[in-house]
Amino acid sequence: MSAKKKLALVTGASRGIGKATAVALLKAGYAVACGFNNNKAGAAALARKYPDAFAVQINIGDRDSVREAIAAVRAHFKRGIDVVVNNAGYAQEKPFEDISDADWDAMLRVNLRGAFIVAQETLPHMQKQRWGRIINVTSIGGQWGGMRQVHYAAAKAGLINLTQSLAKLYSKDGITANAIAPGLVDTDMIKKELSSKDGQAKLTQIPVGRVASPEEIGAAAVYLASQEAAYITGHTLNVNGGLLMS
Repeated sequence: MSAKKKLALVTGASRGIGKATAVALLKAGYAVACGFNNNKAGAAALARKYPDAFAVQINIGDRDSVREAIAAVRAHFKRGIDVVVNNAGYAQEKPFEDISDADWDAMLRVNLRGAFIVAQETLPHMQKQRWGRIINVTSIGGQWGGMRQVHYAAAKAGLINLTQSLAKLYSKDGITANAIAPGLVDTDMIKKELSSKDGQAKLTQIPVGRVASPEEIGAAAVYLASQEAAYITGHTLNVNGGLLMS
């Protein structure tokens, strides 16, 4: 790998938005560590197809796992991570009154604490070189709340605030922090939601008239990772087809 080629870590890169983002970064000339938790096959397929891709197991809710993954990435590429895309997460549909303490804790552990841990563990290298990009994939749910995913929406709202806090703390060091807030995206995660009455109602409200492709989210990540986006920080980029305008 060229010493000038920047290295990105994409969590949840085995499928959906994460996979599309990893591919978009690879095509844009980045080396990419493709993080996976359980779906090794998806990340390994990317590593076989792209010479500058590397599949690495990472459980973002466990700090030891994150540290081990970062060490493995550094050993493979012989350099530190320049760009982090905190994409890994999951959703769960439940009526508010049925959400258990365990549901709540698991949701925040993955969808909020995981991004905190990954950012904290990758920041030292970014600070040392005075350049870095932290990109957090949040959700429109974190902006307008949830009906059957209250804990998911709360975690994603926290992720937006974490992004803003990181931007205030580290932008002076050349490290920008931004969030991408997708609306409805054509992924396995969203298919269950779209099959519900509420999901179908959301679909009719999208001004563009369709759901997004994962590649459209990946393109947004490539832009925020670029030098051209150096003056954008603390921003939540809406990629939602006009479903929420702010």
